[in-house]
Amino acid sequence: MSNQHTLSAVKYSVLDLATIKAGLTPADSFHESLRQAQQAEKLGYTRYWFAEHHNMPNVASSATSLLIGYVADNTSTIRVGSGGIMLPNHAPLVVAEQFGTLASLYPGRIDLGLGRAPGSDQLTSRAIRGLNINAAHNFYQDIRQLQTLFSPENEKSALRAFPGEGLNIPIWVLGSSTDSAHLAAAMGLPYAFASHFAPQAFKQAIQIYREEFQPSAQLDKPYVLACVNVVAADSTPEAAKLLTSLQQLFLGIVTGKREPLQPPVDTMAGVWDDAQQYMTNEMLRYTFAGDKETISRRLEQFVAETGVNEIMATSHIFDEEAKLKSYRLFAEVFGDKE
Repeated sequence: MSNQHTLSAVKYSVLDLATIKAGLTPADSFHESLRQAQQAEKLGYTRYWFAEHHNMPNVASSATSLLIGYVADNTSTIRVGSGGIMLPNHAPLVVAEQFGTLASLYPGRIDLGLGRAPGSDQLTSRAIRGLNINAAHNFYQDIRQLQTLFSPENEKSALRAFPGEGLNIPIWVLGSSTDSAHLAAAMGLPYAFASHFAPQAFKQAIQIYREEFQPSAQLDKPYVLACVNVVAADSTPEAAKLLTSLQQLFLGIVTGKREPLQPPVDTMAGVWDDAQQYMTNEMLRYTFAGDKETISRRLEQFVAETGVNEIMATSHIFDEEAKLKSYRLFAEVFGDKE
């Protein structure tokens, strides 16, 4: 069985953080995101998601629903959504109204991925949540409330979402640990795992999800989306150099010294020490970097081992043209879609 034949059954999508590059502004990031989304639509990508993060000098996707609207308004067919909305940061009614508005404007194209993490540090989390600092413990109940607000049966309730009520907005559970796997399975919702930065629990989590899955009105069988890092180029040495921007970005997570995305360097030697290299590479375990043939071969193995239904690529590449090219090469790996 060829790589292309194997991968042709797998959907491919994009996760975007509207990454801020050194020397550029959030506005530059937003415009680049739109160009990426427009290209992704032409290349057959299924969905284009934005992740919610706060108080990070290298991430501009804090007002996630606004970016979803910006991209949806300037594309035609690609699904646009959140990967995800950090639900404990928001009242379910407000989320229902925001995504009800988006789904009313762009029917059949909006996804609502929900996460439990703060998407920030604890200081920022307290600033966002105030007295609701323990809201993560209500994640299950908040998702249920969202489902109720979206349902047509809620029309007799005293609390209703306008717009939102009666709209078929797919809800996804996002996760980076096994806790989310139990919840997604119990609720019968599609499961998107953050294997691009939390690889340790990935295989165990998707096994739990599949074993415990209970069919629901939204989904009759398990559906797993895995997010991975992708750096594709014409040659593996070229990809290895482009990859150093991502390595520097994650080194900032390891050291706590976050800064805008940096240009690539010829070598990471001298940039990190052995311990930092180990910790960074552990986080980046599911990174696919190289030429198209290398990525195709590794992706086929990944799909054979995990059985995922969809792969979502996130690419932190400094040069915009190189990034657009990486997404073009990645799409070619999956072959032509029917």
